Amino acid sequence: MRNVFLFIRRYFTFLSFVLLQVLALSMLFRYNRTHRAVFLGKANELTGYFNSKYDNVDDYFHLKEENLRVHRMNDSLLNLLPRNFIKVDTGSHVITDTVQFDTTYMVRRYLAKEAKVVSNSINSLKNYFQLNRGSKQGIKDNMAVINSDGSVVGQIVGVSENFSQVMSLLHIHSTVSAMMKKSRNNGRIEWDGQSSVYLTLRNIPKSDSVLVGDTVLTGINSYNYPPGWMIGTVSEIVEDKSTNFYVLRVRPFANFQNLQQVFVVENLQREEQVALDKATQKKVDDLNKRKAQ
Repeated sequence: MRNVFLFIRRYFTFLSFVLLQVLALSMLFRYNRTHRAVFLGKANELTGYFNSKYDNVDDYFHLKEENLRVHRMNDSLLNLLPRNFIKVDTGSHVITDTVQFDTTYMVRRYLAKEAKVVSNSINSLKNYFQLNRGSKQGIKDNMAVINSDGSVVGQIVGVSENFSQVMSLLHIHSTVSAMMKKSRNNGRIEWDGQSSVYLTLRNIPKSDSVLVGDTVLTGINSYNYPPGWMIGTVSEIVEDKSTNFYVLRVRPFANFQNLQQVFVVENLQREEQVALDKATQKKVDDLNKRKAQ
């Protein structure tokens, strides 16, 4: 306390000047409209400047929460896309089951669930990434994984209770049915294990007028990947003289080095399709055996 009084005594003249100056300015701005308007304008400008800086800092620390909110909203919108539904044949008798449909007789075929990438690799020949969703959240093998920008990034190949393992497109055993957006010609996307920024598209016929920059989408010849989702763009066209097909280098839309929020997409009719495929193959094999006897 003694030091406070000593400080006031030592700087009494200066402190008195400051106090009187503040009082004078206060009276000036209070009773003079012109000065008051100028003061309030400058004060508001200064306050706004500091508030904007504080708001930028505050936004930075809430980016994660905002990102999750946007991702959940995208999840809801993604499930409303027309491509997730198929038209029911109303000319036949429709049996109601657990598959959701509406009054327009559009039956849901694909269902998306949001997830977060918790680990990732891109430097191996067999790259995988892991999600924070597992069997408890309805994740199963063979489900497709779509990046938050709507591009394909991989397929579920392993599931535990709370986590799932995804085989990335950057995997030498990865094969995805693909098609050219313009011509709808189908091929297959692979990875040669060389560069993490390029994929390879094969089986596109040379009769197709392919140009650099053309868009490549997922094809219709897959039970796992929904058709029509983005894969990448053609960056180089190689003519294989020994065949009638191109070898196309494709730059993927997804940035595999920075995968964060994704969607796991389930084909709700996959089991029926696979069962029909196996039954048909068995029927053909039995028929061939009978012919051989």
